[in-house]
Amino acid sequence: MIDKITKIADEIEDKIINYRRDFHHYAERGWTEFRTASLIARRLTELGYSVKVGKAVISEVDRMGVPEDEELQKCWNSAVEQGGDKEFLNKMKGGFTGVVGTISNGDGPTIALRFDIDALEISESKEKNHRPFREGFDSVNEKAMHACGHDSHAASGLGIAEILVSLKTYLKGTVKLVFQPAEEGVRGAKSIVKAGVLDDVQYLIGHHVCTGWKTGEISSGMGGYIATKKFDAVIKGKPAHAGGSPQEGNNALMAAATAILNLYAIPRHGEGVTRINVGKVIAGTGRNVICDEAKMVIETRGADTKISEYMYEKAVKVLEKSAEMYDCKVEIKRMGEAQSGESDGEFSKIVEYTAERIGGYTLIPENRSKGSEDFTYMMEKVQKNGGKAVYIGVGADYHGTSYFDKENKDNILIAHSHNFDIDEKAIKKVLILITAIVFSIVDSSL
Repeated sequence: MIDKITKIADEIEDKIINYRRDFHHYAERGWTEFRTASLIARRLTELGYSVKVGKAVISEVDRMGVPEDEELQKCWNSAVEQGGDKEFLNKMKGGFTGVVGTISNGDGPTIALRFDIDALEISESKEKNHRPFREGFDSVNEKAMHACGHDSHAASGLGIAEILVSLKTYLKGTVKLVFQPAEEGVRGAKSIVKAGVLDDVQYLIGHHVCTGWKTGEISSGMGGYIATKKFDAVIKGKPAHAGGSPQEGNNALMAAATAILNLYAIPRHGEGVTRINVGKVIAGTGRNVICDEAKMVIETRGADTKISEYMYEKAVKVLEKSAEMYDCKVEIKRMGEAQSGESDGEFSKIVEYTAERIGGYTLIPENRSKGSEDFTYMMEKVQKNGGKAVYIGVGADYHGTSYFDKENKDNILIAHSHNFDIDEKAIKKVLILITAIVFSIVDSSL
């Protein structure tokens, strides 16, 4: 079976790399991935998958951090102009950019594979040493760049879809390919979970390409993700002339300043790490005007979901009391959430066993993240239902550099940077490994 998978992967590698470059060229941010998602849906349909999109796979009330209607419409119009599939675009209006393709063959387990598809709000480098710019596939969309590898994830999903179709007669059970919007800012996974997409799933596989790891290096089961809440707080007061009648105003800027100092003073939790950050503040209109509105962009984190809730609840109380001190009001809007999460050890062993059978992969030491990932919502859902979930790291460093190589680590193109890029040879590694894991699950003898 591995020989069959490898042969097909060899044959389609160039095509899948071209998919990656196309998605990179037309990068789209979270909830606006209209062109990307519509083309994914069209390709899955052409391959013979049962395809669901839009509100069929996204719970509207559980979306977080959705752009304003005007921005959504602008991006939808752009997707039309840039060659999106009109049939599917019409089903995604309003920012419902999820896609699920399903393939089945007889009795067997239900396996879900997750691929995130969104770009970041970053302006891409226009320097000659940046390959996408040099070779003409840098992003044409303003402040939208695939600076984290999700373009390769989306392309890999289509490659795996093609291999599974070619080998369908060997498949036992059902495979769902879940193309998730809005991972950045941890905004999208919860809405897919709440839509019921994973209710019947017994095995869940996610992956992420990793710069700082050489191509061929893998982590068989990433974990240590800490829970987080992202939210905006808008304090509303009352304007007044700062010289003539300051007593008539309710100073939102002072309320925000008070809140910021006290947010950082929240007592830490004895059962695990905690984090809080006020990353942005927008306030004030003029030197002689009492500020009537202040907006803060905030995140809290905790070692597990309980500790994350502790930090969030304390933060809300600080914000409410700080606003009250200055006779202001505060509105809090959730913008993203993720749970804590761990890969299943038994499932990780399947990944290791499969990689060893294929050959050409090197297992790196256990990877413990210090960040957050909304795939954890999906992991939690499947695990609570008695299933197993794994999140695989796949080396894809453009310069072939590793964090373990202390002398050359400055060459690493860091994720979320304007000059990010990957080694595209890693894409075939992903196709072969994940497809082989699927077949290892349905029939270990293959």
